[in-house]
Amino acid sequence: MTARRLVVGITGASGALYAVRLLERARALGLHTHLVVTPAGVLNVHHETGLDREALYALAAEAHAPGDIGACIASGSFDTAAMVVAPCSMKTLAAIAHGYGDNLLTRAADVTLKERRRLVLMVRETPLNLAHLRNMVTATEMGAIVYPPLPAFYHRPASIDELVNEGVERVLALAGVAGAAPREWRGL
Repeated sequence: MTARRLVVGITGASGALYAVRLLERARALGLHTHLVVTPAGVLNVHHETGLDREALYALAAEAHAPGDIGACIASGSFDTAAMVVAPCSMKTLAAIAHGYGDNLLTRAADVTLKERRRLVLMVRETPLNLAHLRNMVTATEMGAIVYPPLPAFYHRPASIDELVNEGVERVLALAGVAGAAPREWRGL
């Protein structure tokens, strides 16, 4: 990763703990994070973690309002290394897959794709319908990495924290972040 800027988007899908851990880990790795959270994302973060908007924004180096289409992350001239949407709702996935940049989060994702930067989407929904699957294919064809936060059990995690932390390390590695440390499978 050349630029030390990471854009983090949070939507209203379940899995807010992934976003919180991602922001904490990115800070520990010395990344300058730019955060954009949808209104449903703020509600869900509060419901699932107890954090209010102010506490959530404090986890990022900079926070941008979803309606601020003039923010720096809305332009390809603003150099970022990658963007992660954690969690990514099916609504946001659909907007990204179809180039519908109706808010700063989806515009930043569109910019990430058009600039050929890494975009990791931690999509959250089950079961999946055909529209969800097609949107994942479309986003993948455009260059995004679709990473549903499905836990791996072969490392024998002892807690939800271990599952979440491992998922975050894997996402950071997929985003090209130096210092990301996902556990490597060593065989049986």
